[in-house]
Amino acid sequence: MVWYSLLIAVIAVERLAELIVSKRNWAWSRERGGTEFGAAHYPPMVVLHVGLLVGCVVEPMVLHRPFIPALGWSMLAVVVAAQVLRWWCITTLGPQWNTRVIVIPGADRITGGPYRLIPHPNYVAVVVEGVALPLVHTSWITALTFTVLNAALLRTRLRVENTALARLT
Repeated sequence: MVWYSLLIAVIAVERLAELIVSKRNWAWSRERGGTEFGAAHYPPMVVLHVGLLVGCVVEPMVLHRPFIPALGWSMLAVVVAAQVLRWWCITTLGPQWNTRVIVIPGADRITGGPYRLIPHPNYVAVVVEGVALPLVHTSWITALTFTVLNAALLRTRLRVENTALARLT
């Protein structure tokens, strides 16, 4: 359980790094006239993602979930792949990447990197991680709860983002 808690801590530090990049990119976008869309869904999104990390630690401790090697190691590999995809998205979008939905007037829509393969690859990483990270230590309640709540949130987020992206040239 100690190593799993360390994994969750590493993921939490990664999320903090993403927030730092996002804040820097928000300032860059604002300097260029960027406008945020769908700000109302952002706080619930933050709560949901924090809840995922908390659930990953609490569920196996409280419910004495075992580590099942075949499941745990394979899900760890999936978690690593999700992080690679997430950072591929971040580096591909460069300063246009953000945890919020921000449109810069006159900006081109990015169609390279993973975006040439699928329209919203970062959300693929989020969905995959939301299932795999809890299952590394058999936290299936957390995986299921996050997946259901995230699906509802992503429905709103994708609608907002697609509307915002339609404004790009």
